[in-house]
Amino acid sequence: MSNDRRGPATDADERTMLEGWLDYHRQTLAHKCEGLTDAQLRTASVPPSMLSLMGLVRHMAEVERSWFRRILVAEDAGPIYYTDADPDGEFRLTEADTWAEAYATWQAEIDSARKNAAGYALDDVSAGRHRQTDDVFTLRWIVTHMIEEYARHNGHADLLRERLDGATGE
Repeated sequence: MSNDRRGPATDADERTMLEGWLDYHRQTLAHKCEGLTDAQLRTASVPPSMLSLMGLVRHMAEVERSWFRRILVAEDAGPIYYTDADPDGEFRLTEADTWAEAYATWQAEIDSARKNAAGYALDDVSAGRHRQTDDVFTLRWIVTHMIEEYARHNGHADLLRERLDGATGE
C-alpha cells in the first residue's frame, strides 16, 4: 500500500482544519482498500457479520449523501444501496458488485458534499432535518460528525485489511 495521504495543516483556520481532517479520513479509507481485488474487497470480516471494505465504502457513500445532500441542503436524494425492506443493503454484496462502481459512487457523493458544504458557513444551520429526530444541524456539527464516522469505520477497515493480507499501519 502506498501512502500519499497528507494530514491537515497544523496552523490552519478552523474550517480548513475540519475539512482537512475529513479529507484525511476519506483518503485513509481509500488507502485501506488500495491494491485489493474485488473479491477481497467483498470479503466479510467474520460470519455472521457482513462487514467488508467494499461495504464500508458503500456505507460511507450513503452517509455522505444523507448528511450533505438530504440534511444540509434538503435535497430529495433517495438511498443508493439500501431500501426500507433492506436497511443494510450497502453491506449485502454479491459477485456482481464491483470496486469500480462503489468507488465511483463514493467519490461522486464526496464531490457533491464538497460543493454543498462550500455554500455554508460553519455556523449555518442545515436546510433539511434529520428524518428520525427532526433536528437541524450546523455545518460544523455535520463535518465533526463525519470525521467521527470515518475515524470509527477506518478502525474497522484496519482490521479488515489486516485479515485479508496482513497489511497494517496508518
